[in-house]
Amino acid sequence: MAILLGIVCLYSLSFNIITYNVEKKAKEFAKGDEAKEKAYLDSMATEKVYPLLGLTYQQVKSKEINLGLDLKGGMNVTMEISLAELTKSLAGNTSDENFNKALSNAQTQMNAGGKDFIALFVSEYEKLVPNGKLADFFANQDNVQQLKATASNSEVKSYLSKEANSAIDRSFIILRSRIDGFGVVSPNMQKQEGSNRIFIEMPGIQDKERVRKLLQGSAELQFWQVYQSQEVYPVLENINKTLALTVKDTVATKATADTTAAKGGKLAGLTKGASSTAATKDTSATALAAEAQKTNPLFAVLVPPVYQGENGQPQLMPGAVVGSALQKDTAKVNAMLARPEIKSLVPTTMKFMWGLKPRTGTKAFELYAIKSTSLDGRPDLSGDAVANARDGYDQNNNPDVTMFMTSEGASKWKKMTAEAAADPNNKKAIAIVLDNTVYSAPTVQNEIPNGVSSITGSFTKEDTKDLANVLKAGKLPAPAKIVSDFVVGPSLGQQAIDSGLLSFVLAFVVILAFMAFYYNKAGWVANIALLINVFFIMGVLAAFGAVLTLPGIAGIVLTIGLSVDANILIFERVREELALGKSTNLAIREGFKHAMSSILDSNITVFILGVILFVFGSGPVQGFATTLCVGIVTSLFAAVLISRLIFESMMDKKANITFDNNITRGAFKNLAFNFVGRRKLYYIISAVIIVAGTAMYFKNDGLHLGVDFKGGRTYMVKFDKQLNTEEVAKTLSENFEGEEALVKTIGTDNSLKITTPYHITDQAPDADKVVETALRKGLDGLGAKYTIESSQKVTPTIASDIITSAVYAVLFSCLVMFIYILVRFKKWQYGLGAVIALFHDVLLAFHSTLF
Repeated sequence: MAILLGIVCLYSLSFNIITYNVEKKAKEFAKGDEAKEKAYLDSMATEKVYPLLGLTYQQVKSKEINLGLDLKGGMNVTMEISLAELTKSLAGNTSDENFNKALSNAQTQMNAGGKDFIALFVSEYEKLVPNGKLADFFANQDNVQQLKATASNSEVKSYLSKEANSAIDRSFIILRSRIDGFGVVSPNMQKQEGSNRIFIEMPGIQDKERVRKLLQGSAELQFWQVYQSQEVYPVLENINKTLALTVKDTVATKATADTTAAKGGKLAGLTKGASSTAATKDTSATALAAEAQKTNPLFAVLVPPVYQGENGQPQLMPGAVVGSALQKDTAKVNAMLARPEIKSLVPTTMKFMWGLKPRTGTKAFELYAIKSTSLDGRPDLSGDAVANARDGYDQNNNPDVTMFMTSEGASKWKKMTAEAAADPNNKKAIAIVLDNTVYSAPTVQNEIPNGVSSITGSFTKEDTKDLANVLKAGKLPAPAKIVSDFVVGPSLGQQAIDSGLLSFVLAFVVILAFMAFYYNKAGWVANIALLINVFFIMGVLAAFGAVLTLPGIAGIVLTIGLSVDANILIFERVREELALGKSTNLAIREGFKHAMSSILDSNITVFILGVILFVFGSGPVQGFATTLCVGIVTSLFAAVLISRLIFESMMDKKANITFDNNITRGAFKNLAFNFVGRRKLYYIISAVIIVAGTAMYFKNDGLHLGVDFKGGRTYMVKFDKQLNTEEVAKTLSENFEGEEALVKTIGTDNSLKITTPYHITDQAPDADKVVETALRKGLDGLGAKYTIESSQKVTPTIASDIITSAVYAVLFSCLVMFIYILVRFKKWQYGLGAVIALFHDVLLAFHSTLF
């Protein structure tokens, strides 16, 4: 068995050796040029680098032991599928007040740590409407086979649960397709059972904005007709006038308006009001801007598309663009258009959408007016019509996406494009919209009969690759939001590797030296078994395809300690047998026999705790639990079997086996501590620590919980010089609108850990960017160069789940330990004593941290 395990481990680790050699050659070839190194490795992807097995570099790379984000750098996210949105969608987006209140209440309970959203929703609805029938909302012609109109609420609950599970499964598949298309090497995806969350780990990925956009987009592709600028301008002008009436300074407004009209009409006035603010460089610029905001509230931030006509007067530019605004002003425009008195001015068939990117060479985003021609408000054509998509280049060598439509989609597309191109003097545009953002709005020149067309725009190659990837993967059945993310820069990952290896090597060397010194020749036997144990651990992890993380290395170090502990138990029993005058051979056999029960007890209990950690934990905790459990099994195997085989071999050769030396022979022999006799003293010490810790708890206004337990964002920032943490915290708090900024030195003096709850409950898509912008603004004012090496976000929803899981893990561990001791020793008092001692130790450690 040992030989077979050794062969398996050697096979599994051989892939790491092969990839190391290939990558070493790539570094030598590139000489520090990352682009050259990547090109070299790309060229080796299909080359056979493992001749013995006929495997290519790409195949070998996929089989090596993977490094986690904390060692390699990259990004992990936890996606939450919005079951509230799914439920509302299944109910036809009903406006029923009680229905929507039940959804809101259920979501609030989920955020506080609830588990089953569907059960919470049904329960809340029944509280609000005791005799209400949920089937009235969900039963329809499309699902008549699954849900009858007479179905009870429990049957509706069962139906919704099945739909929710199906949505999560489909979301998993779609997200997997998107990530595969993104080109992530060895991604790790896991559905978190019993929840509506999906954990995704992407080693080596640093472009977090691109990843967020890729994963959170629901991929709701739509094709709409659009209004022309001349059709929309009267509506915008009416909106502008209505907004102007709300300005208190009506006299100034009227005077400016009269002056504007006298100088060349409405368009002339709005261009002066909107653009002179930016163009004028004299000292009255601020006054002009304020005046423009009074006169033209909308046109001061949204500039219509105009050009200078032959008569020298501004004219509306024909086309689909109805206005443009700077990125910082788009939110102002949205707020204006969302006002109730403004909504009534906009035709029901018109809705406004922004373009994907700013106009080339500017920071201005273009606004489009989408035309809805159907009674139900649905688009003329949806993403279901797209059968396939491929990124490439157009005839001008600009990146584009080519769409291939289904036969039904091609027929509708033909009709739609024919109508748009019907008038040769007024060809119209069609807006291609993804997730309510206009990706492109090309003017249709001719009818497109074959269902093959292109999406073009100011795209990069990455943009078109991601767009084609999303279109191929399809639409998510429900919105997916990132509720937790963790980004580690490559430099911090390398630092973690160096520090992790250093701690591992130091611990290993110290243990080897101690065993050789204290137990003499027997110590060297233990060291050989220990080396074999480490080989087994790494080989088994590689065979299982496990991911090695920094906590995983900690788990390996701990199992080394357990392995040595098993050898020490055996060797001490052998020494006792030798002290009784038994022969070396007999003493070794008796030592192994009598130590076995203690070794099994210690290893089994720790293994059980490792399993509990794996079940209740996630991410790094699971990495630690995995290596711990694997290490326990291999260390038990190595300490009990391998060391025994070596001793048997030495005994067969009549070798002289020693378990001590002149220095260690009598060490600790007569050492004794009367713990029970001095119990009152220890009671007093424990009581003092606990009481003092309780006092400190109230003095410090409770615990300063980490971001894992209360939600927030954490950034690891490295500066080029040492800074005062209090000054940094004060500066950042001002930029975070008074929100707390907790700043601590970590590692070196010039590395700071910055934690803040600023905007953590904000669900807006740009909330992460807002926080990072505020952070960088504050850091820029510190007068030091800096690098953000990692970032982490944990929403309150995730934080509450972590607390709940932690409490359950501790309580369940205590219960399991009690049961094990009861079964093992047949005394419930022993189990109770162990659990009380455990609570005492945890309480003592908890209060010690408060000082």
